[in-house]
Amino acid sequence: MQSRRPPLVLKTPPFAHYGLAWSPFHTQRIALASAANYGLVGNGRLHITSVIGSGIVLEKQYDTQDGLYGVAWSELNDNHIASASGDGSIKLWDLAINDLPIRSWREHIREVSSLDWSNIQKDIFASSSWDGALKLWTPDRPRSITTIVAHQGCAYQVLFSPHVPSVLASCSTDGTIRFFDTRAPMPLSSVTSPPGAPAALSTPIWTVPAHGTEVLSFDWNKYRPWVIASASVDRTIKIWDCRMLKDSMEAAPVPSQQSGVGGACEGDLRGHEYAVRKIQWSPHRADIIASASYDMSCRMWVLFVSGWLDTPF
Repeated sequence: MQSRRPPLVLKTPPFAHYGLAWSPFHTQRIALASAANYGLVGNGRLHITSVIGSGIVLEKQYDTQDGLYGVAWSELNDNHIASASGDGSIKLWDLAINDLPIRSWREHIREVSSLDWSNIQKDIFASSSWDGALKLWTPDRPRSITTIVAHQGCAYQVLFSPHVPSVLASCSTDGTIRFFDTRAPMPLSSVTSPPGAPAALSTPIWTVPAHGTEVLSFDWNKYRPWVIASASVDRTIKIWDCRMLKDSMEAAPVPSQQSGVGGACEGDLRGHEYAVRKIQWSPHRADIIASASYDMSCRMWVLFVSGWLDTPF
């Protein structure tokens, strides 16, 4: 039996890694968002690395005043990358320039938890925050272009749909995944926005009550447009069929202020012993999910005729 190849390892003490992203342009380049003291207090650092031969090489690093919790590569410029900070700021870096960001935004009032750059509408990226808001940005504007009041509690992750460019979703401490369509802005007089900022969105087009406790991560299936997976503090991963969301959008092409609720659970995956921190569908197959948990294990889940089976690492 062929032995398993040992993993490549990069250690960056005293910084712990909170976010990782492969470059969409260079197959060997990886960015790491890191924070000192396990993100509790202290500085942050953005590491740019490359897989070369049998090792991982540190190419460049940028220091920040607060911990970094998310990172997203530009889909337009292979040297541009955005970072999400614990002080509520978002910074855009150019790898051709040392030390300082080329742009910095600070509108969120709590930690920025994640970033996602649209791979369809490539000039826009989104942020989520512990303040419960999502924001849309373009690199050339000094302010956000849209604010979405998504959740009453922390918003842990935001992702654009890989199939419908105007739709994005978020997960939260409230146990839900909420879907929004940016084609239908609805003014919110109660939202505190910077002077000159556009109206905010408030009403989701659909809500999936995914878990009875916090949803820490979710992901869109790359091959089945209305299927998502969610991961929770309750130690489970669930697969959701949201085709009723598709049906509601086709019935009303321009979303209204009516919000649907529901979702058919296709799978309830159990095996982790502690909260599931991160999940991601395979970019190559519709039937494989990877998960990482606070039980210090990663698992690959594969759909067979008899159901979902997992392989721990």
